[in-house]
Amino acid sequence: MSQFVDECQLNIRGGDGGAGCVSFRREGPVVDGGPNGGDGGNGGDVWLVADHNVASLLPFRDHPHRRATNGVHGKGKDLHGKRGSTLEVKVPEGTVVKDLYTGEVVAELFRHGDRWLGAAGGRGGRGNARFLSNKRRAPTFAEQGEHGDERWLKLELQLMADVALVGFPNAGKSTLISVISAAKPKIANYPFTTLEPNLGVVALDDDTNFVVADIPGLIEGASEGRGLGHRFLRHVERARVLCLLIDLAPVNEMSAQQQEETLLNELGQYRPDLLERPRILVGTKADMASTGDVENFGDRLVISSITQSGVRELVGQMASVVHESR
Repeated sequence: MSQFVDECQLNIRGGDGGAGCVSFRREGPVVDGGPNGGDGGNGGDVWLVADHNVASLLPFRDHPHRRATNGVHGKGKDLHGKRGSTLEVKVPEGTVVKDLYTGEVVAELFRHGDRWLGAAGGRGGRGNARFLSNKRRAPTFAEQGEHGDERWLKLELQLMADVALVGFPNAGKSTLISVISAAKPKIANYPFTTLEPNLGVVALDDDTNFVVADIPGLIEGASEGRGLGHRFLRHVERARVLCLLIDLAPVNEMSAQQQEETLLNELGQYRPDLLERPRILVGTKADMASTGDVENFGDRLVISSITQSGVRELVGQMASVVHESR
């Protein structure tokens, strides 16, 4: 099975520990009191956490640095500094973490909630009150805080698509994904132009994004292996939502109803549970279809990737169904 792997580099650094304090009691009649310098707080840790609401590694492409906060310095009167806040870096499910320089796999975050400590925060320095002893009654020194760990990582994403575009060859899948995402698949006016799945990230805003897979075209008998059917259908297994594209162009020999029935039959023959997945039914090539074909398709959504008619509504519907299925 071909797997889409996105890659990025990530620099993480734990927070530095706060410095210990040198201080002595100076309260009321006490002129030369003992040491009361507090300890510095520990620096914050950096954790990588798998989150099913994160769809891609795009946030790290332009901003690869993540750093936890430093610990606060200690103060007099035995006041210890506050430790730095822990930083959780959310990554998609299926992220493989490697050391950038050695290539060693240091973590595999495959399921929601999996977490790995990437960079520990530095230990806070001890205040001079910690160094009081019978021989040293007035220590005039304290420890500095330690630096937090820092490392460069390489993240590789074995991506699971949120939406799979399913249809017959030349139904307009590649054209659609090129319109709604930055993917640039090969597009031509002949069947089986697409022989490998193409994936594109659809980003509506900073918080809403999902992955769409352009699955190579299916033909009747695909569930039995015809036309590399098993190879293509395997790409559908991981998708959360199925988007069935029905070609309404008059050059297509099959009616819209026949296309829908055949696609559902092939999916059900391959894996019956695929028919239980959320799915969207869309008519394509509205710019080439006759008025009668569009009317026969009923009140279901009809789009044209060339004129972009109905595309915005389709993307909104995809985002809504993906959000419900996550």
